[in-house]
Amino acid sequence: MRRSDREITDFGKIVEIIGRCDVLRLGLCDGGLPYIVPVNFGFTAADGVIKFYIHGAKAGRKYELLKRYGVCSFEADNLIAVVCRKIKRNATARYESVMGTAEARFLEGEEKSRAIDEYIMARYPETREFDYDRSAVERTAVIELTVKEITAKANKAEDKV
Repeated sequence: MRRSDREITDFGKIVEIIGRCDVLRLGLCDGGLPYIVPVNFGFTAADGVIKFYIHGAKAGRKYELLKRYGVCSFEADNLIAVVCRKIKRNATARYESVMGTAEARFLEGEEKSRAIDEYIMARYPETREFDYDRSAVERTAVIELTVKEITAKANKAEDKV
């Protein structure tokens, strides 16, 4: 990491950043070309291990690439503000972000239902109490992404504008 002064290594702070992110972007390899797809997600963090939970159709590019390779990279971020610094005559972004790699595992049965209810649906205020059509679970792929490597970075410093 070029800007080590912005690196975040504390596990608890990394988890807090993830909790503030709305979208997780997956980086997948498709025939030697990168393929990036944004996804809604849920997550767990315990004993130094982070797991993301995503869902989608049991067909399509994302599904096929995760099935074929079983790994992905990921990125999530929060843009806090863009600051124009008049004294320095430049601009900067205040942000926090995480990125890394993960291994994919497709869930079935009770594990799949639990991931949908306890991690994905429970994460967003709009879906926490939503009585969704449970028959959709059978048609839905749910993937657990176990983080293997993660880095985090933030620029929150206040300085003279």
